[in-house]
Amino acid sequence: MITREPALERLALAEQLLLAPYGLGEDMLARALAEIAAHRVDDADLYFQATRHEGWSLEEGIVKSGSFSIDQGVGVRALHGEKTAFAYSDDLSEGALLEAARTVRTIAAAGQQRRVKVGRAARARAAHALYAPADPIATLDSAQKVAMLEKAERLARAKDPRIVQVMAAVAAEHDVVLVARLDGARAADVRPLVRVSVTVIAEQNGRREVGTGGGGGRFGLGRFSDAVVAGYVEQAVKAALTNLESRPAPAGEMTVVLGPGWPGVLLHEAVGHGLEGDFNRKGSSAFSGRVGKRVAARGVTVLDDGTLPDRRGSLNIDDEGQATQRTVLIEDGILRGYMQDSLNARLSGVRSTGNARRESYAHLPIPRMTNTYMLAGERSREEIVAGIERGLYATNFGGGQVDITSGKFVFSASEAFWVEKGRILYPVKGATIVGNGPDALTRVTMIGNDLELDSGVGTCGKDGQSVPVGVGQPTLRIERLTVGGTA
Repeated sequence: MITREPALERLALAEQLLLAPYGLGEDMLARALAEIAAHRVDDADLYFQATRHEGWSLEEGIVKSGSFSIDQGVGVRALHGEKTAFAYSDDLSEGALLEAARTVRTIAAAGQQRRVKVGRAARARAAHALYAPADPIATLDSAQKVAMLEKAERLARAKDPRIVQVMAAVAAEHDVVLVARLDGARAADVRPLVRVSVTVIAEQNGRREVGTGGGGGRFGLGRFSDAVVAGYVEQAVKAALTNLESRPAPAGEMTVVLGPGWPGVLLHEAVGHGLEGDFNRKGSSAFSGRVGKRVAARGVTVLDDGTLPDRRGSLNIDDEGQATQRTVLIEDGILRGYMQDSLNARLSGVRSTGNARRESYAHLPIPRMTNTYMLAGERSREEIVAGIERGLYATNFGGGQVDITSGKFVFSASEAFWVEKGRILYPVKGATIVGNGPDALTRVTMIGNDLELDSGVGTCGKDGQSVPVGVGQPTLRIERLTVGGTA
């Protein structure tokens, strides 16, 4: 059997789905781009997308909701200097495409920056093959999806009589994109995305606490075996029961140890956003102008890597058609660079790092993280915790926020423990961690040898757009962080 290179295979599939049914071909793409280029532009692209999404949720043994949606359209963009002209349409006809192209040309000529919704020779770019282009929605039928959720509920209730409520959900998405650029480059991607989540409520002596578990990635629903689902249930139940025993968190400046995996969300928010190219080009990040300078303690190496197979934050191509890559942001404490899309890279005199992302065809691409994590060190988790005289050991996080300009962050720990003289004494509740991202990195004193990536649950928001991401880190000890508590 003769097979095509994966990038060409995906391009052919995307053309069959997004172009052929609407009478669009290579000539029409070239004509639309030529319409835009009738006025002077530095770059332009067409972004076609078709997305199918299905979700099921169960509560109290009853299917509370089932949803299925289809969305498709095209985004048309022109760039001149710092100015961006953008139009989009949910109509993939020839007339709508040309009207969008003419609208963008008009906006560009007028020197304005705004979004406008429009009514009704090519070369393939190299790309990765990080995940199978299968449709995950079709990997299980509806009855099997509901049965998975029912099994999660039964397992959770059987774990402990204190579990009084169980909520479970499964979601699957099939996303096909095609990018046509002004320079003739063409690229496409077929992106599966799945997620299972379990939430339980435990009650004891009138007190109620919540625990969550779950995971996902770019693969089919068949990956959620009985053992995998049981692991999510165990994670949720354990968290809820632990929190039932929690005491008010002490407050003050203290040593904080962050557990491996999902606690990397603090790194994502407090440091990662500050390393995105747009903030740094505009000088609004606490990391602006510091490339080549020390911004963290020795041993701290932070990467953004969109090339990890099957991971939630990975992409074969970014949303400008550029192959994703492994980008070293901080190396042994020295700032090496930023995450870039084509616009900010061009204006900064550097190359794109494949970090252009957009929520949909109706949104502009901006520099965003993919999978952001810190590399492992040499210390064991036990050694790091044993070295705490008095402090907090945070193993899971809820929400948080950061001010990009100052680098200040606030995070709430959803699961944490009080430690004295190297001994974990009891779980605590209500702990918030307050600090400054660039400053906190300089206070890292121990890095664990237990790097973990999160289970595949992260979603990042920026400029009103949400995209799936991954985070990770080893166990990490940071000195003199401020902990806000209730004790």
